[in-house]
This record gives sequence, C-alpha cells and structure tokens, in this order.
Amino acid sequence: MDVIICSDEAEAGAYTAAKIAQIARRKGSDVVLGVATGSSPLRAYEALAQAAASGQLDLSQASAFALDEYVGLPPGHLESYHEVIRRTVTEPLGLDPARVHVPDGFAQDLAQATKDYEAAIAAAGGVDVQILGVGSNGHIGFNEPTSSLASRTRIKTLTEQTRLDNQRFFPSLAAVPRHCLTQGLGTIMEARHVVLVASGEHKAAAIQAVVEGPITAMCPGSVLQMHRQATIIVDEAAASRLALADYYRDMAANLPDWQRVVL
Repeated sequence: MDVIICSDEAEAGAYTAAKIAQIARRKGSDVVLGVATGSSPLRAYEALAQAAASGQLDLSQASAFALDEYVGLPPGHLESYHEVIRRTVTEPLGLDPARVHVPDGFAQDLAQATKDYEAAIAAAGGVDVQILGVGSNGHIGFNEPTSSLASRTRIKTLTEQTRLDNQRFFPSLAAVPRHCLTQGLGTIMEARHVVLVASGEHKAAAIQAVVEGPITAMCPGSVLQMHRQATIIVDEAAASRLALADYYRDMAANLPDWQRVVL
C-alpha cells in the first residue's frame, strides 16, 4: 500500500487524476475504470476530463463500472447514481454511454441484477483501476461495517450514519434510501489497481483505520491492506491521525522513477 499525503484537496485531486491517467495510458484506450460517486473523486474527474478534452488521455474505447446504486428511487431521479455518474463521469470524460455500467437498482429482480453485474465486469476483462472514496465509518462502496471481506455484488442495508452523511443530497433523512446494490469487497479487491482519495479532518479517523488499523470487517476499507496495488491519496487534514505520516512522506519523495507520478 502506497500512502501519498498532499497539501490540500486540490492537490489530492490532481495527484489522483495523474495516477489514474498513468495506469490508463499503460493499459491503452480500452482501459476499464471503476468509478465512485460522492464528493471525494470530483476534483480527480475534473482533471481527467481536462486531460481527455486536450488529447493528453485517450478514453475513446474506455469502459466504466460504478460501485453502487440506491434501491427505491425512481428511474431518472437526480440523486440516483445512474444520473450522478452521467453528470460527473460519462459526459465530462467523453465516455461512450453504452460502455458505462451502473448496478440496476431499479430492477424487479434485484438478486439477478447483482449476478448480471458481476458477469458484466468479468466479460469486460475486469477493472484496471478502481477509484474509491471512504465513508466516515470506513465503508468503501456501500460495504458497511461487518460486510464480508470476500463479499460480491449484492443488496445491502445502509447504516444510519451513512444515511445521515448522505442526507445533504436529499430534502430530508426520510428521503434517503435504506437499501442499495453495491459491489462487494471481494469484487473490489479483484481490480488490478485501487486508488482511494479522501480529504478533510472528518475522514481522518477512517483513513487511520483503513491504513494502519487491523484488517477487520468493522472497518471494511482495511481490506485494502491486502491489495497488491493500492494507492491511498489524502490531504493533510485527512492524514492528521496517521502515526507513520513522516514515513509516508519520505517514501513518496523517494519513489523509483517507474512509480513516480508527474503532476
């Protein structure tokens, strides 16, 4: 696991985009992206969109798979992740909408929809780089505490904390869905690279648990300690509880040339 500490949220977003672009260029125009919603990756998406628009990054044949989707919202709802991904990823990055996939939280048969999603990821050859944020309780995707570390795409019940965190996108807490479809931790761990970005002091406890705590289902993101190619990118505020912060800074300053990311 590589931990990169940036000065602020803007630099963290720029570094995240540069890391994703580095992986995408090595893979080619048919790169398969795993995309997350939420505020954490927005600056990275903006930088990737600029790189794609200027011709510095070829995403002409890229595919994308979203981490999750609410259950219970009507199709077309502005806060459904189908719509959020369209606004923040598909259109800004110039992706082919037919190659962008989101779990079908509107399906009549939700259990079958989860199986179909796993099959679609496999048919695409797997995810080359999975972009992640982290919840205040350590969840990645919507894998809440006590999620199986080997879990696959499935239906989950959201915790009250997650619903409170997401209330800002809805008119009231009662309007926040209680259920979702989410890629499982086992699914996420099969991505060839994982890039997690987090900013702000309110994420500091979660980042400390993900990076330096025990590997436990009580902090689902801690499973990333077992990933072969995981990069955690945080600003100073989110890094404020890391015991080995000085080591991570020294490590980042002395990466070998083939690992370096150029901003």
